[in-house]
Amino acid sequence: MQLSYWELKNWFTNIDYTIVGSGIVGLHAALRLREKFPASKILVLEKGMLPHGASTKNAGFACFGSISEIIDDLNSHSEDEVFNLVQKRWKGLQLLRKRLGDATIDFKSYGGYELFLKEDESCFNDCVNKLPYINELLKPLFKADVFAKETDRFGFNGIKEHMVFNPFEAQIDTGNMMQALLKQAVSENILILNQQTVTSFLDKGENVEIVLDDFSFKTKKVFFATNGFANTLTNGAVKPARAQVLITEPIKDLNIKGTFHLDRGYYYFRNIGDRILLGGGRNLDFDAETTTAFAQTELIQNKLEQLLKEVILPNNDFKIEHRWSGIMGIGESKSPIVSQLSENVYCGVRLGGMGVAIGSLIGTELADLI
Repeated sequence: MQLSYWELKNWFTNIDYTIVGSGIVGLHAALRLREKFPASKILVLEKGMLPHGASTKNAGFACFGSISEIIDDLNSHSEDEVFNLVQKRWKGLQLLRKRLGDATIDFKSYGGYELFLKEDESCFNDCVNKLPYINELLKPLFKADVFAKETDRFGFNGIKEHMVFNPFEAQIDTGNMMQALLKQAVSENILILNQQTVTSFLDKGENVEIVLDDFSFKTKKVFFATNGFANTLTNGAVKPARAQVLITEPIKDLNIKGTFHLDRGYYYFRNIGDRILLGGGRNLDFDAETTTAFAQTELIQNKLEQLLKEVILPNNDFKIEHRWSGIMGIGESKSPIVSQLSENVYCGVRLGGMGVAIGSLIGTELADLI
């Protein structure tokens, strides 16, 4: 690429902070850096036309974990670790709401529900039996019981009579959220360049050289906010996890409102007005879904349609309007990685499928490493 004098001067000279990734984490990091260093020159690089991983592709759940997910986390994490993780997610949600405003992101506090298939007796009994214990664990944070047993009132089929309700869970408009963050970043004189892929970088001590496809430049500091694409950056501590999603056409007289989890959180659905968005199914083929390729598979899409027909909308006619996928970042631990990799290189990654909740906080923590 042969850049002009003007392009070099305005976009690639005297850069203080470069952020790789213009998703929730990257833009919150940029905005936090602007607060801390008002006169700095901040550049955001994004390899996609829009934020490439999951920030514009997620289901818009303002949640911090269903009861079965929290119980599952306690099998591999200590009580303190699980509490701190939920606390970070809850704090991140409040930070997001404060920055953008509930009206802007279409925040709706309909509550959240966990459903249990009739054949999943063991998981249902485990969750109901441990419900008081989990409520006690989370009470210092929420000052009230988080989970309660409630009778199904939505007309689902093939599930246990009782669900677990969470009044603190909500939903947002993912597109509105990201559009508002991008507008805010531009208004704060943060430069954003799309369709720019970082192929390599070298920390030289006094600065970092960043190499794009056919061009290189220097920056004082660089922050990677690439989540599911951070595998090589973190020596395998982050693995990509593809999430497949579909959405129906509008459904007449739809009475489903809220966010819903099914099968230990591997499936999730919600209403968007009078449509149903449904995603998940990664557990059907973990190996194939550990990928950075955006695609849908017949195996998972057929399962999603089956759940719609047999469980979620058994008495409704519906048509699928659109399908897509997003790439999350997961690992052996649910705890995000916010760390300094070298003298001038930092990363905030591994959001564990909870980017809407925790992304705002991780971006802020990432910037605060300076």
